Amino acid sequence: MVCVTDLLPDARTETRARIEQAALDLFTRRGFEQVTTDEIADAAGISRRTFFRYVATKADAVWGDFGSHVDRLDRLLSATRPDQPVLASICAAYVEVNDYAVADLPMLRQRMTLVLGEPALQAHSQVRYADVDRVVAEHVARRAGLTPGALLPRLVATSTRAAATTAFEVWLADGTTSLADDLHAAFDQLALGFPGLRTRAA
Repeated sequence: MVCVTDLLPDARTETRARIEQAALDLFTRRGFEQVTTDEIADAAGISRRTFFRYVATKADAVWGDFGSHVDRLDRLLSATRPDQPVLASICAAYVEVNDYAVADLPMLRQRMTLVLGEPALQAHSQVRYADVDRVVAEHVARRAGLTPGALLPRLVATSTRAAATTAFEVWLADGTTSLADDLHAAFDQLALGFPGLRTRAA
């Protein structure tokens, strides 16, 4: 016999997914600032009160459960082998965290198109990017014997995030490449000092 409480986690996951999909669809069609929380709730088939049980703001509906992605990135970096090059370990963690099933890619495209292109979301983005930078800087600091606030850990954190962001932008614009390939290509250029630039300059 299955208890009602056994079904709650799945029900919550399904409700949150409906909220996020409804929000992404509305934002994509009409723009982030033109959509109200009441309209998202109506489209998701829930009440306004239920909406705020799952997400605190409209921006949270775009970002989804970003905190769990940051936590997973942290766990992956903490589990890297001591002999693995630092940049390679960060690239591998980024690729694994962003390894989505094919069925989930359309929603990811909607989400990242809004995150990267909607001006009203930029302030929210900086808060979330700061969490990513913190995790990566702590990883670099552990490996290099430095403090997370030192120049090198902070520089690696922001540089690798910029590489990942650029890979996402290329993936969104191209439509024919895989996200994993674009991430690897961006990190390879960064790790090798932009060899593509030297080849073209020659």
